[in-house]
Amino acid sequence: MIEFTNWDILRNLLLAARWTIALSLTAFIGGTIVGLLLTAMRLSGRRPLQWLVRGYVELFQGTPLLMQLFLVFFGLSLLGFDISAWAAAAFALTFFTSAFLTEIWRGCIDTLPRGQWEASRCLGLNFKQTLSRVILPQAVRVALAPTVGFSVQVVKGTALASIIGFVELTKAGTMLNNATFEPFKIFAMVALIYFALCYPLSLASQRLEKKFNGSR
Repeated sequence: MIEFTNWDILRNLLLAARWTIALSLTAFIGGTIVGLLLTAMRLSGRRPLQWLVRGYVELFQGTPLLMQLFLVFFGLSLLGFDISAWAAAAFALTFFTSAFLTEIWRGCIDTLPRGQWEASRCLGLNFKQTLSRVILPQAVRVALAPTVGFSVQVVKGTALASIIGFVELTKAGTMLNNATFEPFKIFAMVALIYFALCYPLSLASQRLEKKFNGSR
């Protein structure tokens, strides 16, 4: 058994946490970009696009993230694409994140009175002008808190990337446990690091929600 001091364990976990943060940011930024596109398609009023977005959302919300990681990593390999664990995890988490963000934003837009769409139409504004000048400025305020809150799920979802061999915080904890045979101490440290990453996001989401409710 290899001897590790507490500092050695913590240092290695913190180094691995960098990859957890990097994967979370990649998935959240990618999911935001894809989610914005899907939301615009869903609001376009064109039935084929709406059905396509609905199918996409149902697919990624209705299947476990673990299965999505397996399908991207092993499925693309079977098709002849040489994909790394990092790329597979980034793609799978981006798809997963975009599906949930699309649904969050759709719900936030639906909370706005329908009369605003009709009033904008009466004023001669087209769909793009109505969306950018009337709907989005209000919807952003409504969507900010749940969007930040969902980022917590993205951070925790990165733990599943360890299944396909990507060395992030959870995988590093497992490797250190195999070397030291001290599961309670190591996974307690892992849990505390996850808490340190997620708690500020949860707190920010709660404050944004209170601020929005107060201004409303």
